[in-house]
Amino acid sequence: MNDLIEIQKKLLPDLLDVMRKRYSILKIVRFHEPIGRRNLSTFVNLTERVLRAEVTFLKDQGLLSILPGGMSLTPDGISVLDRLEVLMNELAGLRVLETKVRESLQLSEVIIVPGNSDEDPWVKNELGKAAVMRLKQELAGDNIIAVTGGTTIAAMAEMMTPSNKDQQLLFVPARGGLGEKVENQANTICSTMAAKALGEYRLLHLPDQLSKETYLALLQEPGVKEVMELLQSASIVIHGIGDAKTMAERRNSSPAVMEKLKNEQAAAEAFGYYFNRDGEVVHRVRTIGLQLNDLSHSDFIMAVAGGASKAQSIAAFMKHGPKKVLITDEGAANKLLASS
Repeated sequence: MNDLIEIQKKLLPDLLDVMRKRYSILKIVRFHEPIGRRNLSTFVNLTERVLRAEVTFLKDQGLLSILPGGMSLTPDGISVLDRLEVLMNELAGLRVLETKVRESLQLSEVIIVPGNSDEDPWVKNELGKAAVMRLKQELAGDNIIAVTGGTTIAAMAEMMTPSNKDQQLLFVPARGGLGEKVENQANTICSTMAAKALGEYRLLHLPDQLSKETYLALLQEPGVKEVMELLQSASIVIHGIGDAKTMAERRNSSPAVMEKLKNEQAAAEAFGYYFNRDGEVVHRVRTIGLQLNDLSHSDFIMAVAGGASKAQSIAAFMKHGPKKVLITDEGAANKLLASS
């Protein structure tokens, strides 16, 4: 396969460009179907005239169905797209990139999807899909799965599909809310994942930041104690990695905290902990939920984060965090290697 790809690159470079373009069209249609031509042209960055010719070709090949409500993939289109994914990953050199990032961060496993989620929002769906596929490899029997919030983990929830019927899955939020959009909060993500995976869930109805008195009092509440016990026995943890400044702003942190994070050169946030570029904890939010030292009890820990803007945050957290599995995209991977 690799030899054939190299020959094609030499003799038929235009063919590979056309393949990439048509692959991108099929990919976006699948994520947004039914979708109109105008919206599709925006996603793939092609003029409507050029796109019209490509759509006509794909329709004539029996890969696209065009109805008044928009375009959708035919069963043949879905089959071709699934088979193309492996080839396109080879063309993009993703396997080589995965090895380089894995060695650079000293991780056990890295999975990279094509694209840059900073530039193309649909790439987050790709991250979510890859994360779901990797998660399913770990599911056996009963599992307690702890999940954090964030837009990327929310995309994973949307990509979730049912597990095998003999598996009992319980999804638990790793923390309370951040006061952000409800669809990006851990509680919502847990319920969505559970519904799509045919599992169960528990909720943690708490603000993310608490005073010491409130924190200690809530820890004694029966409902909170139950969720905390579940979290501390979670066999699987799925989490995002945030940019320190962005997360602090979303928490409406005080000017003093913002100044501290700036002075300490905080680069990443996860589980309420802020890390500098060397992976050292420089600030911690008092929050009820999963703590860093709880992760040692979990069998499988997976971080899902992408976009070139997250490269520094990913590198910072991975210097401190568990050396497990990272799902990311080309944008973050290339930026990470360029700055390492």
